[in-house]
Amino acid sequence: MNKFVVRPLVARIFALIAFAAAGWSASASAGVYNPKTFWLDNGMQVVVLPNHRAPIVLHMVWYKSGSADDPAGKSGIAHLLEHLMFKGTPKHPNGEFSKTLARHGGQENAFTSYDNTGYFQTVASDRLEMVMELEADRMTNLVLRADDVETERAVVLEERNQRIEGKPGARLREQANQKLFPKGHPYARPIIGWRAELSALTREDALAFYKAHYAPDNAILVVAGDVTLDEVKRLALKYYAPIPSRNVAGPRVLITNEPVAGGETVLRDARVKQASWSEVVIQPSLTTGDVSRISALEMLSELLGSGATSRLYRALVIDQGIAVSAGAYYDEGARGDGRFGFYAAPRPGVTLDQVAAAVHLELQRLLREGLDEGELARMKKRMMAAAVFARDAMKSGAWSIGGTLAAGHSIEDVEAWPERISAVSEQDVLDALQAVLDEPRRMSAKLLPNGTGDGT
Repeated sequence: MNKFVVRPLVARIFALIAFAAAGWSASASAGVYNPKTFWLDNGMQVVVLPNHRAPIVLHMVWYKSGSADDPAGKSGIAHLLEHLMFKGTPKHPNGEFSKTLARHGGQENAFTSYDNTGYFQTVASDRLEMVMELEADRMTNLVLRADDVETERAVVLEERNQRIEGKPGARLREQANQKLFPKGHPYARPIIGWRAELSALTREDALAFYKAHYAPDNAILVVAGDVTLDEVKRLALKYYAPIPSRNVAGPRVLITNEPVAGGETVLRDARVKQASWSEVVIQPSLTTGDVSRISALEMLSELLGSGATSRLYRALVIDQGIAVSAGAYYDEGARGDGRFGFYAAPRPGVTLDQVAAAVHLELQRLLREGLDEGELARMKKRMMAAAVFARDAMKSGAWSIGGTLAAGHSIEDVEAWPERISAVSEQDVLDALQAVLDEPRRMSAKLLPNGTGDGT
């Protein structure tokens, strides 16, 4: 089983899928996904997204807790528990969950992000009840043996070796986050945990986190595919409704008001074949900022970083020929503050300082000259057009709505996306760019081969 950690890049991919899928037309009055939703008496929200194109169903349980909720000194416990959730219960012991699913041709996975944790399965639609019974069982009846914790802890430590310590880019991001966020902020530590703290995690730590966060009133059930509202309601009432609530507090908002070290992080490693530069700037998220500002930042990200047609790619890769890649991104879905980022990788003979300067010159040019005639309208049209195709995918709505709700937002925040994007003006985009440029909470990072100077 490939149980994985959702890192910022992967989270950004999910966000792109979600928001690309979130439009229909600029004048649409219908909702984006038109989901059906209801609440169980124990506080669990259930969302149903019927899609009858194929006889399959996606079943997802999102918990509103992630690595940001790891207790101090116990980083990595949320992710370790994600691994341990596959160990079993008295009714379904010894990995029977995965074995049963495999026998019925199903697929499963799980993820841990800073802000939430999720478990999902894809099965034939007539196997939904089987999956729901299995998932509901492990929400409250997990059995953990000391040797299971020891084994999975070793697995996660090896995962850290491969995904962090064995990859210079991942190590650089880890170091940059330590400087970008103030000491003690949950986003300053890695999702997978610091090695020393991860090595010391115990069965008691895992059980304490499980009891504190794994409860129906801290969870969202999303079912998408060949199902009906009545069917999902019947099964949810049968399997999830009997689980008692635990009065779990809602998701913490993670504000980053404190001053940070900022500046620059440099990492040299003999394994680096392609030098690269990046810069991350703290910006508001949908949790911490005004929705009009968030929409303008989304449009700015599209303008600067949406592939080969974006401003930065055209300027650095095509027109100037000084980079092999360049772009921008915006993480607006965080439970705390979001991040707006720029990146570029130089061609041979070009320094990192040169590509960084070229990025900032292009930003200043955009601020000075504004958008080209019709550019904003073309962007909106492109985003809405992409939505027509992405909306048909069974997974896109489940990821979008699940992630939005798990971060403490509402279905309306997703459904209102087309209207928000349609309302963005050119001045809104330029004001968002000015705010990004003026923000002091920022960190640049350079990834370099051994034996080179800071600028190459």
